[in-house]
Amino acid sequence: MTASSAKNTRESAPAGAVFHRCALQVNPLAYAKKFRGQRAGDDGSAHAEAIVSKAVELDVSVLAITNHNDVGGISHFQEAAAGRGMTVFPGFELTSSEGIHVLCIYESNTDKSRLERFLGEFGIHESGSSSSLSNRSFQEILTTVRRQGGITIAAHVTSDNGLLKVLQGQARIRAWQSEDLTAIQIPALVDDLHPGPRSIITNENPDYGRPHPAGERLAVAAVNAHDVAKPEDLDQPSTTCFIKMSTVGIEGLRQAFLDPDSRIRLSPEAGDLETEEHAVLRHLSWDSGFLDGVRMPLNPNLNVLVGGRGAGKSTVIESLRYVLGLSPLGTEARKAHEGIINQVLRGGTRIALLVRSSDPVRTEYRIERTVPNPPVVRTVDGDVSSLSPEDILPRVEVYGQHEIAELTRSRKRLTGLLSRFVTPDPSLKDRKAAIRRDLRKTRRSVLETRTELEELEERLATLPGVQETLERYEAAGLEERLRDRSLLVREERILKAIVERVAPFREWLESLRQELPIHREFLSAKSLAELPSKDVLASGDRVLKRLSDAVEQLATEFEKVLVRADEEIAELRSRWEPHRREVDASYEKILRDLKESAVDGAEFIRLRTETENLRPLRQREALLRQLEKELVERRRSLLVEWEDLKASEFRLLDRAAREIGEKLKGRVQVEVTAAGNREPLIDMLRERVGGRLASAIKILQEKPDFSLPDFVQRCRAGEEALREAYSMTPAPANQIAGASEETLLLIEELELPPTTVLRLNTASSDKSPVWKALEDLSTGQKATAVLLLLLLDSDAPLIVDQPEDDLDNRFITEGIVPRMREAKCRRQFIFSTHNANIPVLGDAELILGLTPAGGAAAGSAHVEREHMGSIDDATVQELVEELLEGGKDAFETRRRKYGF
Repeated sequence: MTASSAKNTRESAPAGAVFHRCALQVNPLAYAKKFRGQRAGDDGSAHAEAIVSKAVELDVSVLAITNHNDVGGISHFQEAAAGRGMTVFPGFELTSSEGIHVLCIYESNTDKSRLERFLGEFGIHESGSSSSLSNRSFQEILTTVRRQGGITIAAHVTSDNGLLKVLQGQARIRAWQSEDLTAIQIPALVDDLHPGPRSIITNENPDYGRPHPAGERLAVAAVNAHDVAKPEDLDQPSTTCFIKMSTVGIEGLRQAFLDPDSRIRLSPEAGDLETEEHAVLRHLSWDSGFLDGVRMPLNPNLNVLVGGRGAGKSTVIESLRYVLGLSPLGTEARKAHEGIINQVLRGGTRIALLVRSSDPVRTEYRIERTVPNPPVVRTVDGDVSSLSPEDILPRVEVYGQHEIAELTRSRKRLTGLLSRFVTPDPSLKDRKAAIRRDLRKTRRSVLETRTELEELEERLATLPGVQETLERYEAAGLEERLRDRSLLVREERILKAIVERVAPFREWLESLRQELPIHREFLSAKSLAELPSKDVLASGDRVLKRLSDAVEQLATEFEKVLVRADEEIAELRSRWEPHRREVDASYEKILRDLKESAVDGAEFIRLRTETENLRPLRQREALLRQLEKELVERRRSLLVEWEDLKASEFRLLDRAAREIGEKLKGRVQVEVTAAGNREPLIDMLRERVGGRLASAIKILQEKPDFSLPDFVQRCRAGEEALREAYSMTPAPANQIAGASEETLLLIEELELPPTTVLRLNTASSDKSPVWKALEDLSTGQKATAVLLLLLLDSDAPLIVDQPEDDLDNRFITEGIVPRMREAKCRRQFIFSTHNANIPVLGDAELILGLTPAGGAAAGSAHVEREHMGSIDDATVQELVEELLEGGKDAFETRRRKYGF
């Protein structure tokens, strides 16, 4: 909602119906002197100027001058209001023949002589006489004023000379039920009234029952319109109210009185106009393409696009989707979207959208997109912003023709809709991401450790054979003869181990070098320039600089230590080298002697060398066994936490589902199932296990209360465990149980999304509920259930192209329209439609009529200025009647056939 002072935008086109603050019982100087005893002087113009100036100060933009039995002094208010954005309705206040006060208000251009004739029709010929009763009854005054082209308000109905005080019994009931009684004046809020009159006004007293649309509270419009005789009176809450109109006039008031729940806010409720902030798409325009030159204003509440086939309604919807950078959810919707962009808008067309974001503060941006380039966000000053459309409008939703129906075919996408109602827990999201990373790390570590263990086991498997052969050589006396060479093998192994111990430190030094120097650009004077604590934060640069220099120095020193170690190891080896040469020389002589006796001494030394090389692997194996145990324990703890986090996230969704069910009580039931979507598991089994798994997949998809940890445990336990738990046949159970350990580790890390089941009450509103699951509903009923969800709790715009294509008409009037009317004060709706119930019963603030010229491929479309407005605008009303009702004759024919 927006008050009248805020209705003007950067664009000059009208923005439909907005709230105007109205004072409908303003009195000229004569009233102040005669009925208030004020010493107001004789200057009626000064009196009017003072009240009009006060009205401007308080943002009162509509005045009705309604003196008792008098039409004098109105011109003073018209002159004072000229050029100040204010509308002045002329009129008067009458007292019916029963003694009931009635405000009579006429079109702003009604001149004084005509008003005097109107007044004369009620038998008032002596101007300003408060004691003169009209010669017409209350009912006759209402009927006559309507015939004269004016509108009436039953004044101060709960006070003296008011309808509910003057009349009693059947006379009061008949007067209250009069078709021409459309508005009454009360002193404050309806809820603040005495229970007796309150029950009548709210239609809770059956004796006074009036026709009452379902879901609406008031059958008669209630306004605040107390006497204003001096400027200070406008400060009183009882003197003004807020009335929503597209065109300020009698028709605007009439439409508001016919639909008070949508169009009237009493003065004490004025705060609602300021507090119900939400994101708004304000203005849309095209350069080139099918809608070349179209400049389309948008209202913060309900906007409805109307027009014949090929008028460009879908082009507008898909243009909004395109400029916002949103992707269709369904396959068919994507094809339709791409077809409109490529074939109707075509390359080179520029779409510009002016938007207002309310989070964290009210800010305007201009989003531009030229086909086929990505969108660009600009500030109101024209500067390119680093933000994306999603950053400034994170929850906006766009649905093309039949896309909602397509959405109902996917339980996964239905679950995605529920996420809109979940209060996000940032810490939960961060913890999940951290656990997921740790699980990936442990998986890689476990697999690497086990791979190395398998390699070790393979190498160590040869050790017993080598040792047995060595024992035979030793029995032949070779150990004693080749003792020095055998010991040399062990010494060589020790020297090699020294080098191996140094290697990790060299790797660590290389990693450290990669982090130097420490990155500090974020602490530069330029980066901190706009921050209030820049002087404090700047000291962080010195901290990191000192750290970087110190670490650099340490790295240099450490490198020197490593170089010194290398030099000392080389020196050590050089001192050992003469011993090696001496032993090798002796070894060569012994080998020649052994060769003459057919003994292979070289093989003995090779086996001894292999034994020495395998000996450290025993220690490595023990270390790896311990590491594997620790990794498995670490992973087990992570998996427990992983399952807990997924359960916590599901509980948030389940709570949201219950809240939605409560809000849509009697209309829609929502049920979510944890891990209901088994597709990630099925896809992995198909990819990594393969084979004929159809029967097993069916079992896994249909099993209730499925546990991923239990499934993996059964897989590791073997075929029998799988068959016992899941009733699988032997072949697929054997295949799955034979899955690799890597596959099982990957399965453990899966996240099986929840699924959502919607049930819709298909019974009429006055019958017992008949609940049917989504898959048992018609396409229209399915779309109704989803659209009811979309209409709930959001402050982001909802844009839908022809929702009635997939909706049953009864559900539009009984389910969709009431929800839309209730929600439109808190969020913006943009619908295209051929169904009159949406703009008329929904009381659209802005109806936009598109007119085509030629076909979509080579033609164009435009929006006439007079075809932008609300149902209170005569031209727009005729447009709706012609396009959506088939014309007046068709509407009247249907009415007669139905017997209405």
